[in-house]
Amino acid sequence: MSKPELAPEVEHFYSQVVDESARLNISADGRLELLRTQEILRRFLPPAPARVLDVGGGAGIHAEWLVDAGYEVTLIDPVARHVEQAAKVCSAELGDARQLTATDASYDVVQVLGPLYHLPDAEDRHAALSEARRVARPGGLVAAAAINRYASIFEHVTYAHLHTERMQESIGSILRTAMHDGKRGFTLAYFHRAEELAQEMRDAGLQDVQIFGIEGPAWSALKAVEQQTGAAPSDDLFASVLTAARMAEPYPELLAASSHLLAVGRVPGVSG
Repeated sequence: MSKPELAPEVEHFYSQVVDESARLNISADGRLELLRTQEILRRFLPPAPARVLDVGGGAGIHAEWLVDAGYEVTLIDPVARHVEQAAKVCSAELGDARQLTATDASYDVVQVLGPLYHLPDAEDRHAALSEARRVARPGGLVAAAAINRYASIFEHVTYAHLHTERMQESIGSILRTAMHDGKRGFTLAYFHRAEELAQEMRDAGLQDVQIFGIEGPAWSALKAVEQQTGAAPSDDLFASVLTAARMAEPYPELLAASSHLLAVGRVPGVSG
């Protein structure tokens, strides 16, 4: 297909600024995000071998553990660098979450673990989730990740600069608008509230929607240790933060404290 339309800020960020293949393996909060995403998804995944479409799958970090578990994974991403990296793990090609080339009901699982971050237009997010629903089989699983609206408060405390006027203006803008313009630091991004993400899943025609806080309410303790001491958090601290994430799951009021949200839903109908 032709090169997908991608905001230039996003293209630049992932092609030249950060290496997405390493993000979830280097920092403690990244490792927590990866571990928790795995453990939540495993509760809902059908047995392997099943067909998984990894939409906006980046460099293939999630595809790798799925392939290792016996799943048949196809990855699409709008960033050429990511596709080149992911091709070492699974079938990978350039693609746009809003306009998938896959046929109707052709996958058992469709995961959208990155695209919603960088689609500030509600119509684009609806298109991405609707396409995920279209290519998943009846009864199939659709999983979508989002950045939590309030994550920036917790994150920038760890850098010990939230009290500065500049950062208060920047983070205050995200809280008011749900948007980061990509002009400084992170790239163009949209930040969800939990109830908003759930409604977007339902509006796309998905049912039995559940929302999880991926890292839980204490993830910033890991980041604070790394930022303020330069050392890795202790195993006991990591285990405590992980336990907090698990214990918080029954309490939706704690979703607002997580860094990322994970939504899971089903395509109506039963596979024949």
